Amino acid sequence: MTESRFQRITVAIDGSPNGAAALDTAIDLARHYSSDLVVLSIAPLVPVYVTSAEPYVPSTVPDSELARYREIVDAAVRRSEAAGVANVTGLCDEGVIVDEILAHLEHHPTDLLVVGSRGLSAARRLLIGSVSSAVVNHAPCPVLVVRPPATKPSAQ
Repeated sequence: MTESRFQRITVAIDGSPNGAAALDTAIDLARHYSSDLVVLSIAPLVPVYVTSAEPYVPSTVPDSELARYREIVDAAVRRSEAAGVANVTGLCDEGVIVDEILAHLEHHPTDLLVVGSRGLSAARRLLIGSVSSAVVNHAPCPVLVVRPPATKPSAQ
């Protein structure tokens, strides 16, 4: 028997509909190839802005979104297991999203990274970029960008 091409699949999710589509695709692939599945979510750092009129250290720091992202990962792991994926691991961290995904891939090699597409317009992508574009350009493994299904025009 030949060895599966995708022994380990990592899916990066964020709780969005596009992230859910990426998870669905990763689950299908993991079941098809009998792959290990890693569900990864990165809570973005909450920026703290300090003006010149304020002291250097702010008196209050905004709460982290880490708990909410942990819930997203836990739900995705349960969903994957219920769908029949045998070996699922959930990981949640906090940081600069692209940097943390790339660091994870560097320390935990994977055969395929699955991400959702934000569907940004060309102008917005040029100005702010996107996670999917950055990982496609810098990931050390193949990347599958899952786009949401096209909406079908209603019959009139």
